[in-house]
Amino acid sequence: MAPEDVLCDCNRLTHAVVAAAIATGARRPGEVYAACGCAAQCGRCLDIIRAMLAAAR
Repeated sequence: MAPEDVLCDCNRLTHAVVAAAIATGARRPGEVYAACGCAAQCGRCLDIIRAMLAAAR
């Protein structure tokens, strides 16, 4: 996945933005959203965010 690929259409979060949130300490989806200054909307991106979190462990 490219850094500029959008993972979350509702909040326009890119792969790079989510990866940065995880790199700075986010360990749960809610923490990722908070670090990005937004909140979950429809939830379609949750599986991708969870996979990224799992890969970072």
